[in-house]
Amino acid sequence: MKTSKSGYDVTRLTDEQVAKLAEKFTPEERHVILHQGTERPFCGVFLDNKKQGTYVCRLCGLPLFKSSTKFDSGTGWPSFFQPFDPDHVNNIEDASHGMVRTETRCARCDAHLGHVFNDGPPPTRLRFCMNSVSLQFVEEGQPFTLRS
Repeated sequence: MKTSKSGYDVTRLTDEQVAKLAEKFTPEERHVILHQGTERPFCGVFLDNKKQGTYVCRLCGLPLFKSSTKFDSGTGWPSFFQPFDPDHVNNIEDASHGMVRTETRCARCDAHLGHVFNDGPPPTRLRFCMNSVSLQFVEEGQPFTLRS
């Protein structure tokens, strides 16, 4: 078992586990989460969410971002300046669409989350620009559990 600095199991799920967890997703959700798609800007359910809590991976439940790190970037996607734990996200070079960007994926299940850019606010100057469809929100005080 591989454990993150914050104590969560980040052992990579098998392809079979990922497929089972994604069974109930719509074709559009599967396209974004499993095949690096992007939801349209200004349509995600978490864009204007102001509640306190934790954003977790929609596929496996791994905590990804605390609401205290969310900010309004004006881009049309929920944006965060810091992950819950750096061990919970993988950043991968993405040269699709005629540009070079850094794609962000869940470290545990490899779900596509969005992209990270170097134009965010202090203290990190990062902007993790995430797809709402890739996230699930757990209100402060509510439990969340990993799925496999």
